[in-house]
Amino acid sequence: MAEYYDRLIERIIEKKMKSSGAVAIEGPKFCGKTTTAMRYAKSDIRLNTRQRIELAEMQPKNVLKGDKPRVIDEWQTVPDIWNEVKSWIDENPDFGQFILTGSSTPADKTKIYHSGAGRIAAITMKPMSLTESKESSCSVSLKELFDNSDAEIFDENKDSSLERTAFLLCRGGWPLSVRAGDEIGLDVTRNYYEGLFNFEYSANEKFRNKKPDVLRMIMRSYARHISTEAAAKTIRTDVIESNNRTLDSKTMDDYTEALKDLFIIEDIEAWNPNIRSKSAIRTTPTRHFVDTSIATAVLDVSPADLINDLNSFGFFFEDMAVRDLGIYASYLDGVVKHYRDSSGLECDAVLHLRNGKWASIEIKLGGEKLIEEGAANLTKLKKTVDENKLAFQMILTAYGPAYQRKDGIYVVPIDCLTV
Repeated sequence: MAEYYDRLIERIIEKKMKSSGAVAIEGPKFCGKTTTAMRYAKSDIRLNTRQRIELAEMQPKNVLKGDKPRVIDEWQTVPDIWNEVKSWIDENPDFGQFILTGSSTPADKTKIYHSGAGRIAAITMKPMSLTESKESSCSVSLKELFDNSDAEIFDENKDSSLERTAFLLCRGGWPLSVRAGDEIGLDVTRNYYEGLFNFEYSANEKFRNKKPDVLRMIMRSYARHISTEAAAKTIRTDVIESNNRTLDSKTMDDYTEALKDLFIIEDIEAWNPNIRSKSAIRTTPTRHFVDTSIATAVLDVSPADLINDLNSFGFFFEDMAVRDLGIYASYLDGVVKHYRDSSGLECDAVLHLRNGKWASIEIKLGGEKLIEEGAANLTKLKKTVDENKLAFQMILTAYGPAYQRKDGIYVVPIDCLTV
């Protein structure tokens, strides 16, 4: 049996199972949803064949039969299952009875007659962070920094390198790629990408009618604008000019929505704090992927390509950092957002916890010049934004040592960071 890597989302699943009748785990294909869910199951059904889906459509209530907790894998192929789970919990009130897993949102959301509020708790699972893939030393804890802003950190991190980070970025956090080892990890990720849009036999008409070449065109444009605030119009124009074809805005929106429904691309919302200046806060989201390896695969970018183009590497690395920060933030009961105002001041990531504490994080490849630029930005932000509940400031790097600067700002490489 293949080695199982513990996932940070397990703590969230366990917490939700103690307070909700059902937990719905959504996320991209092959990120490990079913494997993790099965750790809590006493019975399961997998709706991964046409016959099973057709039987479930005829009698969705029968899908619920079995020892509890019961895992229902790819529940979204039969949207009425959501309604049946809600009804079951109403009639048989208890916690942690079902775990629903899904790699896309339902094609026909009109068949879902309620939000599931109070009965079904929805959580999103991503591919592995470096902590989960055992590729972080875990010498710097975000929780410790939130609890103690004067925490002392130092790690020489001698094995760290740009080349290693470039490899991890291109390989991604897919469990199969991680377990495959360095020699074939990139090949496994490439195989995953190549099979991403095999919708020919999909029971979901919404995806079956999508042209894979158009989906890839839009993904390539997203990848070229990764970690930026590119407007939808900008991305559509790039698709048209790069491929010498027409693409109306309605089709563009439809395909973009499909990529979001498949948990491939995602937008990071803008942070809206109380500010001391008269600058207006920009609300445009930044464009990201659920895992940076998809972006490098669609552009056919290798680790060597990143090393030879450090400017592009910086944008891809920011996307990778946002992936890990997002996973860690969820574990800490928080969210990751970005900040930019009309004066041009920006911050790559703001980690905001539910208790109100927040941290500002600049994401840089590393090196003295970039670290100084990041520190200047963070210092200016501290003077601009209401400092109430500011826990710490950090420059997250792609390699190098972990330490605290004289101005109090932490410099932490991504392969030292953990929750």
